[in-house]
Amino acid sequence: MAYPPEPWSLRGTMHVSVWVVPRSVVPPLPAGLRGAVRVVRLGGQAVVGTAWVDYQPGGDMSYRELLAATLTRSGARPRVTISHIWVDSPDSRDGGRELWGIPKDLADLTVTDVAATAETRSGPIASSAIRAGRLLPLRLPVAFRVAQDLAGAAKVTPVRSTARYGTARVAWDVAADGPLAFLSGRRPLLSMVATDFRMRFGDPARRPAADPATA
Repeated sequence: MAYPPEPWSLRGTMHVSVWVVPRSVVPPLPAGLRGAVRVVRLGGQAVVGTAWVDYQPGGDMSYRELLAATLTRSGARPRVTISHIWVDSPDSRDGGRELWGIPKDLADLTVTDVAATAETRSGPIASSAIRAGRLLPLRLPVAFRVAQDLAGAAKVTPVRSTARYGTARVAWDVAADGPLAFLSGRRPLLSMVATDFRMRFGDPARRPAADPATA
């Protein structure tokens, strides 16, 4: 196992966009989540989040990421379900799939403070021009839970983070024939940046106990 056990301690910068799109275009939930969560509906619309992430040195792993996720719910409790995600680290891909059922694939990614791109051998996925705005003066906490299909059953994973948040303008160019085609030609409702985030992804109770012989 080349990836660390959960929880992963991660840090870096993230540019997030929120989209409101017709429910009919949102990717269907995997079989293991049907009955466990439902897509949140706003009339005939659904909420989708996309993010460019630069996980930087200082955390358990360092890599780049592009993801798309749908806002779901378990009863009245909100959840986030990741439908598409690419990373440029095989260890992150394997850990995400095996620990939490996150459907990570590999891609060539560049993520900076002003631009981001993602493509595979099949072609481009998306690119963005990024312009950051004003940051809030304080670090703020955020906590949520990710619901995924792991081996045919629902897997709910806690996520906690703190960051300095700010406004941002993220102009998306999504490939019309790519895996995120349901967002092609659309504009996000809003975008934001999370700088110097510190994230704990996973359940601390699931970290293996230290071996007394090596402790």
